[in-house]
Amino acid sequence: MCCVVVLTGIGADEQLAGYSRHRIRFKSSGLEGLVKELAMELGRISSRNLGRDDRVIGDHGKEARFPYLDEDVVSFLNSLPIWEKANLFLPRGVGEKLLLRLAAMELGLGASALLPKRAMQFGSRIAKLENTHEKASDKCKRLQRTSLQNTSIM
Repeated sequence: MCCVVVLTGIGADEQLAGYSRHRIRFKSSGLEGLVKELAMELGRISSRNLGRDDRVIGDHGKEARFPYLDEDVVSFLNSLPIWEKANLFLPRGVGEKLLLRLAAMELGLGASALLPKRAMQFGSRIAKLENTHEKASDKCKRLQRTSLQNTSIM
């Protein structure tokens, strides 16, 4: 039996300071700057990530679910002070997404709880195969050319 629904982790990094840029913002602007950065990212997640991710997942015949963006989860995380969600004084792989790392430790997942974040495209090294400066929100010119070529062939 094949699965129909895919659970994604989108929203965890944006709410729990999981990206490297959050450390940079914290170092330059402190906790107040970090809180503003996280609020901005959560506010734009629908225009930058959700549509793209939903289309990619849907293209494979699956339905996406976003548990970290559940209304109750977002409300709960917003009710917590930043230092309970992340401690960027701690080293990489420990301080970001602190709340999730502590929960993982409680569940006996100690080794994986302390791994630094690594984006899929960088972890697989596929990003090194590309020689462009594309953003996730950009329309892929290579795919547009292929689509136009396929249309003109028909």
